Amino acid sequence: MKRTTALAAAFAATFATTAAASNTIVDIAAGDDRFETLVAAVTAAGLVETLQGDGPFTVFAPVDAAFEALPEGTVETLLKPEMKGDLTNVLLYHVVPGKVMSGDIAAGTAGVGTALEGAKICVTKSDGVMLNDGSGAEAMVVIADIEASNGVIHVIDKVVLPGNNPECM
Repeated sequence: MKRTTALAAAFAATFATTAAASNTIVDIAAGDDRFETLVAAVTAAGLVETLQGDGPFTVFAPVDAAFEALPEGTVETLLKPEMKGDLTNVLLYHVVPGKVMSGDIAAGTAGVGTALEGAKICVTKSDGVMLNDGSGAEAMVVIADIEASNGVIHVIDKVVLPGNNPECM
């Protein structure tokens, strides 16, 4: 995880001046120590400029503990330069085009298209909001509606992964 922390520190230093001037999804994540691994991954995948763009985007942002819960070595492997394509796919699976606030989500379950071309994720709203990914795992939205200048962040407790179509499709 030393590499992850070093990448996050470099990212935060690089974008410290822009954080004061704007409040993009990237700026918010870089300013929150719960997202060090996510920030390192976004940097390694070359998605910083994209997620600082106009959007709007809805990002389901896993906290560091969610990355730590992945099988040992997964994060380190995905951060390798030769894994950039796979890392990009995982990260884009956490992004939905448009700004979707938690109050905009209808009760029940629906399949939602992600920024990963052709991939869908199941979103279920009852007492809270849950995501069911392509691998069959579920993530819970633990903090909703962190507004950014280019969209919204919903904090989740697990990393969601693309795979076969989820059950809701």
